[in-house]
Parts: sequence; structure tokens; C-alpha cells
Amino acid sequence: MASVLSAFKLSSSSPLLSLDHASASLSSPSSSSVFKYRPAVILPGLGNNSSDYQKLELTLRNYGVETVVAKVSRYLKRVDEAVQEAKELSQGCTLSLIGHSAGGWLARIYMEDFGISHISLLLTLGTPHLPPPKGLPGVIDQTRGLLNYVEKHCSKAVYTSQLKYVCIAGRYIQGAPFFGSSNANVDNVLPIEGTALPISESDGAVINNTSTSTSVSTTTLRARIVGQGYKQVCGEANVWGDGVVPQASAHLDGALNISLDGVYHSPLGSDDASKPWYGSPDVVEQWIHHLLN
Repeated sequence: MASVLSAFKLSSSSPLLSLDHASASLSSPSSSSVFKYRPAVILPGLGNNSSDYQKLELTLRNYGVETVVAKVSRYLKRVDEAVQEAKELSQGCTLSLIGHSAGGWLARIYMEDFGISHISLLLTLGTPHLPPPKGLPGVIDQTRGLLNYVEKHCSKAVYTSQLKYVCIAGRYIQGAPFFGSSNANVDNVLPIEGTALPISESDGAVINNTSTSTSVSTTTLRARIVGQGYKQVCGEANVWGDGVVPQASAHLDGALNISLDGVYHSPLGSDDASKPWYGSPDVVEQWIHHLLN
């Protein structure tokens, strides 16, 4: 049977380019560096370059987590070379996979094709795990069926002590329908704050780091534009998300699902102080313990 990865060797007109010819980027730590935790491999999302993750790589290294970023040129490529490099650093220990955005799909494909014996954690950051609903007016599957393929062919998430699935969603801005009335007359943009509270949802646990703070008002047009993006992903515009991926879409049944207020989707256009993304130091502080345990 052909491998799962072989099904993703697409033409240049596809939203994903070929998964072949991968390589990894790893800058050597200083001789004084001490890495005492399992290494991590970062899988970039669509539209991001390896260099976009340099600051996150440094932040994780400061926590003692040696990190390898799969080298891509703004598209997904095979990450096996990055994993092999991280395995050499692990000295026989297991690895963590960190998938940002579409990098979470690639992580699940990699695990299905290459096995999970050397993986103990899959942590996704703003990954749209759920396929867009079919048959809704104005909703076009921008993944061209890839998410349906991942859902059908990749193993379901089961959170265990041997293999942990952690999915983190951002609640940065609430979307609104492009036409017609909305629940809000202005945009709702949340600051990054709040205390994590565990609750139950579906087959997985959910942690909502949500606050009751007064929302920051900006412009209605922005919410409507963001809402159109959300609608293409989950079928609804009037929902919360990280500005690109709706909150509910970034969670996966069977995983430990976490929502963080005030967290933007991408390192591109982010600002650690006013518009932090998943890899900003203050945000990393809220999820780093999953890599250290």
C-alpha cells in the first residue's frame, strides 16, 4: 500500500507543494548550554518560513529544550530529516513534535507514515484540525480535501502517558457575518490574561484560559473580514478564534484542548507586547510545561 505521505506529493498548482527534498535547520548551542528535556521538532505552517520560528526556537532553548525547525520555503515539506537530527540529540529518548497551523497536519501524517515509537508528545498551535463543513453556501474547502484525508487516514488522538496530544487554540478576535446583523457592533479583541480552568468537552479535556475583562473595541469591518475567514474553516463567522483559525477548529477530540486569550495566529504581523502569537515568550510560558514533563 502506498504511504500516506505519497498521497501528498502534489502539483505546483496545489496549495501544498511536494513533500520531497526536505532538510532541517539547527544552529549549534553554545558549549555552556545544557539541554535536559527531550528535543522538539517545530513544523511550520503554510505561509511561514523556517526563519519565522527563530525566536521561538531560542525561547525553547532557554527552557532547556533543544529544538530543530524543519526547513521549508513557505510550503510543507517532509520533516523526516529534522526528526532524524533531533533523534541524534535525544540520546535514545523520545521527541516532541510541535506543529503550528498546517504543521499540525504534517505532524499527524508523519506519525502515521513513520511510526510513533520515538514520539511522546504532539503539541499543535492554531492547527485547523476539523474539515470545513460540506454543502454550506459560500464555504469553499481551501485545503482541497486534505483535511478530510487527514481525518480519514490518520489515527485518532488518544491522550495517554506514552503519547500526549495537546491542542492549543487562540482567542484573539471574534468574527462577524459580512452581511446582516451581528451580536456585536464592534470588534471584540481580547488581551492576553486569565487563569486556566479545566472543564470537560467531548472525548477530550479542555482548558479555557479565558477572562471576563472588558473587550477592546476596534472596527466592525475588521470583524466581518475575519469572520469570512472563520466561515471558510468552520462554517460560521460569529465565533472566536486567533484571527485565522476558529477556536473550535483548533481542538481535536481525544486531545488535551487548551484555549488562550489574546493569542494571534502567526508570527507574521505579531508583536510580543501588543499582539502576541503562540510563540511569543509570555504565551510559551503558558504551554511550555507540556514539553518539560
